[in-house]
Amino acid sequence: MKIILKFLIALYVALPTTLMALEVGKWSFEKADEYCYIGSLATETDLPSDKKRGNFYVLVYKNIGNPETVVQIEAGYNYKIPSDIIVNIDNGEYKFYTTEDVPTAAWTEEDNKVIFAMKKGLELIVSGESSRGTITNDTYTLNGFTAAYNKLTEEC
Repeated sequence: MKIILKFLIALYVALPTTLMALEVGKWSFEKADEYCYIGSLATETDLPSDKKRGNFYVLVYKNIGNPETVVQIEAGYNYKIPSDIIVNIDNGEYKFYTTEDVPTAAWTEEDNKVIFAMKKGLELIVSGESSRGTITNDTYTLNGFTAAYNKLTEEC
């Protein structure tokens, strides 16, 4: 777990410079010296336009040479702690969690199940609650996810 936490912090710090590669409705692949990831920006959100929010996206990443892949949701705001962040993929529901160390991000203990569902699914919806009590529902397309995931596993 400590290795994953260190990697998460390193990835969290490095991402602002590489986020430009993420696109709305497309799954982009990025490779760095020590890790690779695929990610996408949401196709829609129900957050009112008068509310402020940072970048929000979904990532799947791994260290080069390590078979373990991790799914991460970035909210663009601090999640309410404790709370469950719910990810719906077609008809399946998955619980994600956040931590006080990185309250803008969420992870799951069921990465393999979530990735399997993402490969089979058409749409992913993230429902979360901010520390201020605002509930958001962000929608992501899963079109192109499988091809991007295959590239991730082949090149990393």
